[in-house]
Amino acid sequence: MGYQMRIISYGEVEAKEAEGSSKLKIRWLNNEGSRNFAVRHIEIEPDGYSPYHNHPWEHEIFVLEGSGTAFGEKRVESISVGDLISIPGEEIHQIKNTGRSTLRILCMIPK
Repeated sequence: MGYQMRIISYGEVEAKEAEGSSKLKIRWLNNEGSRNFAVRHIEIEPDGYSPYHNHPWEHEIFVLEGSGTAFGEKRVESISVGDLISIPGEEIHQIKNTGRSTLRILCMIPK
């Protein structure tokens, strides 16, 4: 039958550190089972950040909790709960937690 619906509790997925980041934990929520895209749950502690990097694929980031700053090549913007950040492929970018509590985001990328 192949691919079937799955339900995954993020708390059951191991949180790992990401190279080039600080105070950041990432959980690959659907690393197995999804054919087309991956969903990552990321927690960034105050003063923490993701790597300043780029890659060929576009991706979307949705802010679940907290606040911070999104850095792009030509734009720097404050982000908070309910914001969607759409990053095109090859754009250098970084997310920093500039708030006082944990910044929790979902990041969707193609496989």
